[in-house]
Amino acid sequence: KPCPLCDEAKEVLEPYKKRFILQEVDITLPENSAWCDKYRYDIPVFHLNGKFLMKHRVDIRKFEDQLRKVELQSD
Repeated sequence: KPCPLCDEAKEVLEPYKKRFILQEVDITLPENSAWCDKYRYDIPVFHLNGKFLMKHRVDIRKFEDQLRKVELQSD
């Protein structure tokens, strides 16, 4: 913190917050060093159901498409 890119991403995702659980990972913490090693220069990074989805900025079309697929699978 602060992370303006992360803040921007959270703002874009705000309208969807009732449809998924946002888990934030602080890659500067020692227990998250594996994430830091992997994504140090690519934040923010987004995974959905444990699978890589996108990085840097929210691609809202991609996010909506993948979220819909996850929701359909869980019905």
